[in-house]
Amino acid sequence: MSATRPRDALEALRGSARRRHDERAGKTRIVVQVGHCSQAIGSTDVAEATAASAPHDAYAVVAGCDGACFDGPRVAVTAGDGTAQLFGRVDPDSVARIVAGERGDPSVGPEFFSAQRRIALDGCGEIDATGLDDYLLRGGYDGLGRALAMSPEAVAEVVTKAGLLGRGGAYFPAGAKWDSVRKGGLARYMVVNAEEGEPGVFKDRHLMEGVPHRLIEGMAIAAYASGVGRAYVYINAEADLSAERVEGAVGQAYESGLLGDNVLGSEFSLDVSLLRGAGGYVCGEETVLLNTMEGRRREPRFKPPYPTDAGLWARPTVVNNAETLANVPFILAGGAEAFAKIGSDRATGTKLVSLSGSVRRPGVAEVPMGTSLREIIEGVGGGPESGHTLTGVAVGGPSSGVFPPSMLDTAIAPGMLHESGVMLGAGGMIALDERTPVVEVVRKLAAYNADESCGKCTPCREGTPRIVDALDRLKAGGSAEDLEELRYLAEVVGLASLCGLGQAAGGPINSGLHFFSDEFEALAGGG
Repeated sequence: MSATRPRDALEALRGSARRRHDERAGKTRIVVQVGHCSQAIGSTDVAEATAASAPHDAYAVVAGCDGACFDGPRVAVTAGDGTAQLFGRVDPDSVARIVAGERGDPSVGPEFFSAQRRIALDGCGEIDATGLDDYLLRGGYDGLGRALAMSPEAVAEVVTKAGLLGRGGAYFPAGAKWDSVRKGGLARYMVVNAEEGEPGVFKDRHLMEGVPHRLIEGMAIAAYASGVGRAYVYINAEADLSAERVEGAVGQAYESGLLGDNVLGSEFSLDVSLLRGAGGYVCGEETVLLNTMEGRRREPRFKPPYPTDAGLWARPTVVNNAETLANVPFILAGGAEAFAKIGSDRATGTKLVSLSGSVRRPGVAEVPMGTSLREIIEGVGGGPESGHTLTGVAVGGPSSGVFPPSMLDTAIAPGMLHESGVMLGAGGMIALDERTPVVEVVRKLAAYNADESCGKCTPCREGTPRIVDALDRLKAGGSAEDLEELRYLAEVVGLASLCGLGQAAGGPINSGLHFFSDEFEALAGGG
């Protein structure tokens, strides 16, 4: 294969995109951000009103949400002379004024972005989320073009040198996973895990809705490095807009020679299909996901063997999280060193954080690994809502735990953030204030784990509901015995369960008892 062929094919695509872009030179560009978050407050209506009212010297573009969900729906207007305005909390009634060029109240919250470093989310909220041209003109698919001029082994080595770890929660080295599958046999598969069924986590949806081609590019690079010719994108059953945007991008990639036979004129071919999740938090666990793809019950498999050895239909399979793959184009285009110099000693690069709860600026942020919780909650999120006091932060979802304000200087990193069981996980962070007792938060997390248990193993099936029962007895005026049972159940369920859901189900209990013991002991004294 000629090393220049993919680059030439890519430049031809970019040249066509540039010509189409030049045809709009001098026109006003109006970008409306439409994401699953802003749809709930009318962004689709805003987009339709904008398209209908745009004058002849203007054109409308639909983008994804840039992560500033607190300010949506957001509309950006760039005049032909380059003058730009950004409006927040737009409603359909104000579209005519904005399109006409009248100045109004500008968008708020630039502080939200000041502490961020955008790699996976670069361009999200700015580029056309329904087309290919904008992504190409920002350097999109350069990483794939460079990868195809290298050997698969060399591509994996670059990613390994960059230090990229998986971003779904397990933080396994991505390059090592690709190497393992490439050496594992003739028929291999790749699965993009975009199930994201965890409460308080919505970062993968922003990627799929705002920069779907970055996901496809990262997936194609990973497939090439793994020796895979068949890939699947597994999207949550309720993430309709994500599926719509990714499906559209896949179609455009096929039409442009970025997927299918002989990608960019190379000898590499890749077929891609979309699948919708079977529903349930446990489907995010890779072996459960694979079972549902095969038409089996949504239950985990025993490991080993691991999916890299025997995954989909017992063949070697790469399972990568959507966020993981969204980092890959940057690494291939800019080099391993550019990525490795971002982050901390424990982990390179950035992390997407889903920030919600009692903060002034909830949304999705991308920050360097090693950023403190304080910088995220106070710097990015703006601190607790007006008139309220921060009392804790639920980090990492129902498989993790709760930190008190005294732990805000903890730096985000892979794995455990504290021995009590608090871990970064997929990056969900829910800020708490005095209106929500920590015991109630722990109870909600425990109840969620109980409801979502698949029931396959006895410790999780029987233990998680008993944890909830013990918490309910405490809330009703429990005893020291109830407190001891909580400790015992959290330990047993964690040690004896089959998959990550049960193994981490004790996290909320252990962290609650460790950091908020006074609250629990006060309840235990009531019996």
